[in-house]
Amino acid sequence: MSKFYPLHVAGVRNETRDTIAVTFDVPPELADSFKYQQGQHLTLRAMIGGEDLRRSYSICSAVQDKLLRVAIKRTPGGQFSTWANENLKPGAVLDVMPPMGHFNVPLEPEAKRHYAAFAAGSGITPILSIIKTTLQAEPNSQFTLFYGNRASSTVIFREELTDLKDTYMDRLNVAYVMSREQQDIELFNGRITKEKCEQFMQHWINIEDIDVAFICGPEDMMLGVSAALQEAGMPKSNIKVELFAASIPKHEHKPRHFDPTVSHETEVTVIMDGSHTSFTMDKDKESILDAGLRHGIDMRYSCKGGVCSTCRCKIVDGKVDMDVNYALEDYEIARGFVLSCQSFPVTDKVVVDFDQAE
Repeated sequence: MSKFYPLHVAGVRNETRDTIAVTFDVPPELADSFKYQQGQHLTLRAMIGGEDLRRSYSICSAVQDKLLRVAIKRTPGGQFSTWANENLKPGAVLDVMPPMGHFNVPLEPEAKRHYAAFAAGSGITPILSIIKTTLQAEPNSQFTLFYGNRASSTVIFREELTDLKDTYMDRLNVAYVMSREQQDIELFNGRITKEKCEQFMQHWINIEDIDVAFICGPEDMMLGVSAALQEAGMPKSNIKVELFAASIPKHEHKPRHFDPTVSHETEVTVIMDGSHTSFTMDKDKESILDAGLRHGIDMRYSCKGGVCSTCRCKIVDGKVDMDVNYALEDYEIARGFVLSCQSFPVTDKVVVDFDQAE
């Protein structure tokens, strides 16, 4: 589950000036390990400047494509994304973890649904996978996409979206929203905000017709659109969100005040790949992930910001406090799932199971 596999890069295509689409060659013996669902992501690992760097990137191909492809957008100061855009070529080898993530809903061939998606910039990556997969898997369903960018030149996968629109003329509606390029229809100028989403619902879509909404982009967009949809009557459970890992808000853990006469230590047991490993740690100084890594356990992780869900695991004994959560839904938390990068023990014994994470 947590293992990285070396995969060869089969192709690299420039989608925009600062974004590449990378296709991996999956050998037959790893085909089952790398089966994916729409909206999932891959965790990539590379040694860059002597540092072990890991980053998560969303799969942008349809499930029916059986083509493992991700988009990597260069971000300001981004070590991994800059290195990838400048150095990745066909034939290169990257360590890749099998697909993960739950940014999707089950699809049914007989379903007749109307989906809406709100994306900004590279947030289109998982949305593209979801749209392509859904339109093929549910012949009676339709999709409306609102896609925000600075200008036409920064639109990722524009050709692919145009081809999709031509293929599914009656079932796919794409509205481009530009913040720095004036368009004829004023509704589509500016950023995708709560207020803009409210305007979309007044003039472009009927919220009562939308069964499920997907949102992928920066935190302020995600929160604003989600709030607008819920205020218009859409149940929170029908709104699926994915936050940019690159826009992780800075968070500093604030230790609680413990009784100095009581032991602050806890025994943590990590279950992973069938093995049990235990160690002792202070309850509130570091996360379970950081403590496990410090004790030499090769626990899976990527962003360490509570966004990507790569470090998702299940609490089977004890309790933890989660500082930040941008990846798990309420029903997952109710079932005991946590993000180990944000989890701090509050009981004297904690058992976390990575094998039950899926």
